[in-house]
Order: sequence, then structure tokens, then C-alpha cells
Amino acid sequence: MSQHYYSQQPEAKHDRRTLRAVLRGKTFQFTSDAGVFSKGDVDYGSRALIEAMEIPDGSAVLDVGCGYGPIGLTAAYLAPNAKVTMLDINGRAVELARENAKANGIANVEIVESDLLAAVAGKNFDVILTNPPIRAGKAVVHQIFEEAYEHLNENGALWVVIQKKQGAPSAAAKLETLFGEVEELGKDKGYRILRAIKHN
Repeated sequence: MSQHYYSQQPEAKHDRRTLRAVLRGKTFQFTSDAGVFSKGDVDYGSRALIEAMEIPDGSAVLDVGCGYGPIGLTAAYLAPNAKVTMLDINGRAVELARENAKANGIANVEIVESDLLAAVAGKNFDVILTNPPIRAGKAVVHQIFEEAYEHLNENGALWVVIQKKQGAPSAAAKLETLFGEVEELGKDKGYRILRAIKHN
């Protein structure tokens, strides 16, 4: 089986590169590498989610599948009093995200290697963000939604970006069965931004 970014220890030969991205008005410098998602630039879906997401200052935030860090680090920048936890199954991505947090002077983050949400058992969050790993398959994506629901505080929000052709309609249907309230907050080049609110 060929390896892709949804691997715990990618075997791809290292190909480190530095890229700059302006996200929510801040110029970030990211180091990326082979074997991680969207190594050449911050992908369009992540950018669309970053532009749409609302991060209340002081909130507890979780970024599921953080890659080398653009979504979670932008959230931490936008809400300096928030505590942002960033998870990825990919050990190489986790190391890069930690490096990128330091390089961009962002300290209000904790970056952890985790299969889905296993590393945050017993913790709840006000905001959960995900650009889910579509290549891992629908079952994994839907499991992320289910675990996110369990880890959200009441009135907490799950923000998801997903391409229409990669399953946005079925993702929205799954979210509706879990949350009831799901809004589509944006469409951009085939990407859908979905926000699901948890009401007990």
C-alpha cells in the first residue's frame, strides 16, 4: 500500500521546504516536508476554513488533523487567550507543527500525536476545527465527526471544510444526524464550509 499523509510514520524521503502564507492578515512562515498534507503550500480548503472560522478569545480549541499547523496556529494567533490543542496521527507533521509554532512566536498551543481524538480523552472544547483526511475514507471522516460531538461543550461549534466532489453532501447529512443544526457558511471553488452547533 502506498503511503500518504494519513500515516503514523511516513517513509517518504525528507524534502523540507519553507513557505510563507498570509492568513487572516498575518504573514506566517511554515516549514513543510514530504509525507505531510499539502507540503507545497497551504491548501485551498484550509485557507477557506481559516478565512471563515470564528474563534472566541479565551475558548478551548481543538484542531483535528493539524498537519504542519496552518489552521491551529492561525486560530491561536486570532485568539491569544485561547488554548489551542492540535492533533495529527502523522508524527512528522506534529514535529513540523511544533517547529512552526516556535517560528511564528505562538505559545498558546499544545501539539500532540494522536489517532483521531484519542489523546484528548476526557477533555471538552468550545471550538473544533477540521479539514478532514478524505483519503483515509468516509468511515474515518465520520468517526472524526462522532468523536468531535462527544468532545464539544454545550453550544460548542464544529467547523469542517470539505469539497463537494469529495463527499460534502454525505458529510452534511452525517453532521445533521449528530447535531441537528448544521449551517453552510461558505462555498468557495467547490469547497463547503460547514458549522455544526451542539445543543444538549
